[in-house]
Amino acid sequence: MYRPMNQAIRYHMHGPAAVITIDRPHSRNAINAEVRAGLQAAWQRFEADATARVAILTGAGERAFCAGMDLKEASATGLKVPPRGFIPTLGDSVQVSKPTIAAVNGLAVAGGWLLAQMCDLCVAAEHATFAITEARVGRGTPWAAPLIHMLPQRIVMELLLTGEPMSARRLHELGYVNRVVPGAELLPRSLELALRIAANAPLTVRACRALVYAATESGRSDALRAADTLFEPVYLSEDAQEGPRAFAEKRPPVWKGR
Repeated sequence: MYRPMNQAIRYHMHGPAAVITIDRPHSRNAINAEVRAGLQAAWQRFEADATARVAILTGAGERAFCAGMDLKEASATGLKVPPRGFIPTLGDSVQVSKPTIAAVNGLAVAGGWLLAQMCDLCVAAEHATFAITEARVGRGTPWAAPLIHMLPQRIVMELLLTGEPMSARRLHELGYVNRVVPGAELLPRSLELALRIAANAPLTVRACRALVYAATESGRSDALRAADTLFEPVYLSEDAQEGPRAFAEKRPPVWKGR
């Protein structure tokens, strides 16, 4: 069932997967005030819904995932330093505890790359391209700092300094994009990945996700200690007993998330 958060954002449940779609194809899904408000509401809804295990973020149409900030709006408002949370950003101004997938259906430029970067996984159409173009229009890229954990230093430097686009294929080779698929298969393949994740034990999935982010901010010993803390409640859960029991009984596990 489709349910619009507002005119710019659609929210659709596909079993345990929430599909969030930026719906401004006429402006290459650029980020304006309506998109920002709709994304904020969509992420809050996803986090609050216990039946939603994974979210997929995508854009309407085939040309663009998101072309970044709506520069016409920025010019009209005289935007200077965007306040924290100006674009709802997972892991910064918006906190979610469940996995997210960017399904990149075309251009992911500037703030559009930010929206793809903030998701945990990325599936891209074969024709998709990514670019950080702020240097071409005199804007800033503080949001790109996490890229140094995701791409080699000289690749990050090239992207930031030139503003030139990079193909989904090249970024897949570099380990940034998880899967590159034909455009017509983008949403089905993204849903396939989402449903595979959703079939796993939810407490373990959440702890694994948190572990990856904790490890990027810690040294080896600190990361190991953080992992112990993250996984103790998982080991003590009912699901931790259900998994081995279901295996022994040769049946699918019934996860309770507790």
